[in-house]
Amino acid sequence: MEGEGLTAAPPDSPASTAAVPASARAVIIGGGIAGCSAARHLAKAGWETVLLERKRLTCGTTWHAAGLVGQLRPSQCLTRVARHSAQLYRELEGEVGGVGLRLNGSVSIALTNERAEELRRLAGLARALQVDAHELSPAELRDICPHLKTDDAAAAVYLPGDGQCDPASVALALAKSARNFGAKIFENTRVEDILIKNGRAAGVQWTRGEQSGSVQAEAVVICGGMWSRQIGKRAGVDIPLHACEHFYIVTEPIDGLAQVPSVRVPDECAYYKEDAGKMLLGAFERNAKPWGMDGIPDDFCFDQLPEDLEHFQPILEAGIKRMPALANAGVRVFFNGPESFTPDGRFYLGEFPQRPGLWVAAGFNSIGIASSGGAGHALAKWMEDGEPPYDLWEVDIRRVHPFQNNARGLRVRAAESLGLLYDDHFPHRQPQTARGIRRSPLHGHLEKRRAVFGEAAGWERANWFAREGQAREYELSWKRQNWFDNARAEHLCVRNGAGIFDLSALGKIRADGADAEEVLQFLFAADMRTAPGRIVYAHALNRRGGIESDVTVARLSDESYLIVTPAATVLRDLHRLRRAAPAEARCVFTDATSSEGVLLVTGPKSREALKDAVGGGMAELSNDAFPFGTFR
Repeated sequence: MEGEGLTAAPPDSPASTAAVPASARAVIIGGGIAGCSAARHLAKAGWETVLLERKRLTCGTTWHAAGLVGQLRPSQCLTRVARHSAQLYRELEGEVGGVGLRLNGSVSIALTNERAEELRRLAGLARALQVDAHELSPAELRDICPHLKTDDAAAAVYLPGDGQCDPASVALALAKSARNFGAKIFENTRVEDILIKNGRAAGVQWTRGEQSGSVQAEAVVICGGMWSRQIGKRAGVDIPLHACEHFYIVTEPIDGLAQVPSVRVPDECAYYKEDAGKMLLGAFERNAKPWGMDGIPDDFCFDQLPEDLEHFQPILEAGIKRMPALANAGVRVFFNGPESFTPDGRFYLGEFPQRPGLWVAAGFNSIGIASSGGAGHALAKWMEDGEPPYDLWEVDIRRVHPFQNNARGLRVRAAESLGLLYDDHFPHRQPQTARGIRRSPLHGHLEKRRAVFGEAAGWERANWFAREGQAREYELSWKRQNWFDNARAEHLCVRNGAGIFDLSALGKIRADGADAEEVLQFLFAADMRTAPGRIVYAHALNRRGGIESDVTVARLSDESYLIVTPAATVLRDLHRLRRAAPAEARCVFTDATSSEGVLLVTGPKSREALKDAVGGGMAELSNDAFPFGTFR
């Protein structure tokens, strides 16, 4: 977790000697903080809930997290999740007690002008989201962080409402609260398989010592942390995450070290956390080390990985310069523990589109303590209401494509995700690893014309074209980047003349069947009773009337339609259409994305550009012959 910090193994939780029930409304796999949060919120909502933990609660990664409780994330969605976590942990203090919550604030320090710009933008976002944050003057920074060298700081932002807690205690408090609401929790109970009936998740098979059995359930929730990918495979679903090594040290008590805020110095890949006069120094280094390439051992329990002082040495050397007291402080613990990371650095929440009844809350990318309280709440509301409680697309499991679960690609991309956690978060940054997975037929043609590619849902797309002698790479900045003049010239060409774009990556969904018109009329907020050859711009709405999808629908024939949607959302849209369509309807939805390439010819001279390619020339392309909203 962000701010990993060694804590003692949690005390034994109440061991249940009762028999595992044969049925429940929901069964949760995994007893880390995410699983305990999901159990608490589902039980509070009135769901009969069973949680099965293979060893002991918190024994995977939760137990060794420092538990930094930050409220601000890079987006409204993630900030909302984090703020709910902070509020929940305050409530738990009064409800069951003993979470060790301490609101000591946090400080982020920039050492470069680029990082200073990023911190100021984040502070602006915080104010827009009503999170208390303000920039510190050099004198204020020295007063708040007297233990650190700060004369080279370009900027610093202080969030007084942030804090820290004991992560194992929070997880056990959530488990206690879940029991108070009626949940049943069983440790040393291993889930061997996920039961499938008529394509739906229908429960789990378990073993406990020499005992075995099954739990029939309406819903199964995978909260297995770094084991989640392996668990998902048993049910035929993809949970692309991979464990990486994560390092920190904990010192002996340092004389004169008073209670101070947690501090992040991302330009040095380091964070600092004080606890009881000791200092924890941890790192999210750019050259991360993946771990568990052959799978996570089943018997891993309150374990740690071998030390690698050589790997951590650059962080420690910079840390001693930043905090001189570390030079003479004894090191009580050198810790190396695994954490799971996802290809895009965001966690997974929601129901699997290909496996109804199977849900997930996993892959927290080192912000599990700060996110799990809110994630459990959002998941429970989603399961109860049938719709997300607010816009959760950033973390929706339906953004995942099967190719992302390739072990070799996942290993390098997850390590890249960890390495980017404390890097500058410039706009338009493109991933460097596991590229070239999906390409249109025109890829080689565009590459020869010096295209610089970006990635969208695995598709390689030409973002801009380099001039002769210009490097075909991004020069990242918060200001105008090196491709601006290239894009400007392209824009003016299309605005004043015509241009061709390769849009083969657009999602394409076929709707076929005798009831296709009736089904689409029900699903979209637009009139689908059009003649073949017409195109309709439409929105798919949720039960609250909110917009879920923004698409165009072309009627191909009396019984066939083509729905065009963004590349990133095609699986989510396909899932929504299939789920919302009446079960008895004669209409089949098919993902046809890879079956057709797409060229967009656009601009005021586009008809002239096409005249030689169309029989009949300009007459066939006139507004009268080929009006807006039609296709051929």
